[in-house]
Amino acid sequence: MADVWANLWDVAFFRAQPAMQALYDRLGMQARAGVTTETLTREAEAGGVERIVVSATDFAGTPVDNRAVARFVAQDPKRFVGCASVDPRRGMEGVRELRRAVSEDGLRGLKVLPFLYDLPPNDARYFPLYTACIDLEIPALVLTGHTAVQARSEVGRPLYLDDVALHFPELVIIAGHAGYPWTDELISLAWKHPNLYIDTSGHRPKYFPPALKHFLNSYGRDKVMFGTGYPFMDYAGPVGDARDMELRPEARQRFLWGNAARVWGWA
Repeated sequence: MADVWANLWDVAFFRAQPAMQALYDRLGMQARAGVTTETLTREAEAGGVERIVVSATDFAGTPVDNRAVARFVAQDPKRFVGCASVDPRRGMEGVRELRRAVSEDGLRGLKVLPFLYDLPPNDARYFPLYTACIDLEIPALVLTGHTAVQARSEVGRPLYLDDVALHFPELVIIAGHAGYPWTDELISLAWKHPNLYIDTSGHRPKYFPPALKHFLNSYGRDKVMFGTGYPFMDYAGPVGDARDMELRPEARQRFLWGNAARVWGWA
């Protein structure tokens, strides 16, 4: 089983991001406001999760930059896969950082958080990064859907990815959080664009909208990947839900492992 969307959000991250700390406080999730290798490994092993994509989060003064993720991954490289993060407002400095993170640190993807920069993913400031992703042959993980923190949700509309996929058809896009509440919009895009996929992080499978369940169990069985948004979600609940879903065997295998393995080239 693979989790394609986890975050390296340690205690220092929550200190640097008061809005995120406020969200966890509001939801009564203070105990989950911080990640260590030990807790993530323990929970993953208990849930039978063998591979986890762990991402950096880039903003001014971030304590969880690309080098921090590389150090984290190095503690258990058979389980963890590192994903870079670059603030698109950094221009060419950011592009160079992405290339460095891939070539030197071995990171294997780029996470894009539109709400953090208040820029929809079709803003031209992302385009040099998308071009670099194509050159480096890495996917772009783009957060879609509303944001629970006090920031604009509009930048998370999946429809913005239509422009991106049309302009960069070679770019592999993994749209995070199932695009909720615009899930139908995201499903239509995943059907339309060969290189656009859906990640289900942030949502327990037992609460998936019927349209998403139907998509991943039928004509979209090659386009949906399991994710959690860790540490927002642990593994016990989502993994149990996923294994209890009424899915065709082939669809289940692709959802929980096969699609991620194909996109990242895992053994």
